[in-house]
Amino acid sequence: MAPAWTLDYWQGWVYLSVFAASAALITTYLWKKDRKLLERRINAGPRAEHEKSQKLIQVLASLVFIGTMILPSLDHRFSWSAVPLTAVVAGDLLVALGFLMVFLVFKENTFTAATITVAPDQKVVSTGPYAVVRHPMYSGALILLFGTPLALGSWWALLMFIPMVFTILWRTRDEERFLLENLTGYQEYCRIVRYRLVPFVW
Repeated sequence: MAPAWTLDYWQGWVYLSVFAASAALITTYLWKKDRKLLERRINAGPRAEHEKSQKLIQVLASLVFIGTMILPSLDHRFSWSAVPLTAVVAGDLLVALGFLMVFLVFKENTFTAATITVAPDQKVVSTGPYAVVRHPMYSGALILLFGTPLALGSWWALLMFIPMVFTILWRTRDEERFLLENLTGYQEYCRIVRYRLVPFVW
């Protein structure tokens, strides 16, 4: 709201409602069903990462995400875009869908930490969304991030999706390298599930 310089930004309020409600529902579920995973998710950010490459990736992802919030607000302030209601609603639905995919990942895999690490008792998970792609949480994040500019009523903010895709691809490849070296059975899993993020694409 601050970059928009107004509270009269209904797209922003709807987006915040969808985002906050989705995050709250997932957090409540983890609090009741899987507190260890909730602890793993809280320990996040560049400082929590162990490898230098991941620290850099986290910094870049944070900056791009902030830009994804600020640019639509400026767009609203200066009226750069005219996004129709149907596109805004579609954006909010994509945000909700992205959160749903993340929830399904959390429900299936208790080892989904916010940092790239391998727990002593960790095993390869190949069921649920992991039977389709190897990194379904990042797939959900991409859907959410693509929907965000639309939900906030900005065509120009879609440009922020490009560096975010690059950042997630970088993190995915770096994470796979780590898992191949440190997680027993992951190499065999990669042979079975061929696609990383998008079925039949990559």
